[in-house]
Amino acid sequence: MNDKTIGYVFVGCQVVLLLALIVPTTGDDWVVSGGLRLVGLAFIIGGLVLVGLASGRLGPALTATPVPNGRGGLRTDGLYRLVRHPIYSGVLLIVIGLVLRSGRWLSVAVGVATISFFHTKAQWEERKLREHFADYEAYSKVTPRFLPRLSQVFRPNSKA
Repeated sequence: MNDKTIGYVFVGCQVVLLLALIVPTTGDDWVVSGGLRLVGLAFIIGGLVLVGLASGRLGPALTATPVPNGRGGLRTDGLYRLVRHPIYSGVLLIVIGLVLRSGRWLSVAVGVATISFFHTKAQWEERKLREHFADYEAYSKVTPRFLPRLSQVFRPNSKA
């Protein structure tokens, strides 16, 4: 399989996993309190905002698949100075929010599978980014994959 096909397989798997979290099933395994529903909603909204901001920052380099398109340089500013995959970080916040609001063990299992999936997808994408951008290796050594370090969040940076 070529990279483009593999990229679309990743996207297809991602869609299936996310739909499994969104499409409701009958029955609750536990009662979800109003407070937990609000926390879950905050995660979902925060994740959507993060996905939107990070996607906009990529501009013409944004692709539907994890295959670099050659229409932009390596982004290491803005949210990309905090984490290598802020779009994935946003999606993972959405996943956590959906799981918190679900009240179902099946959602917990799908959430764990989705987080594992994104870890694998990011690893594959990073191999492609290393091939495409000479600076990616150095960038990846100082920038975490999904969760920023507190020292990075509060560090002044004129490029942010």
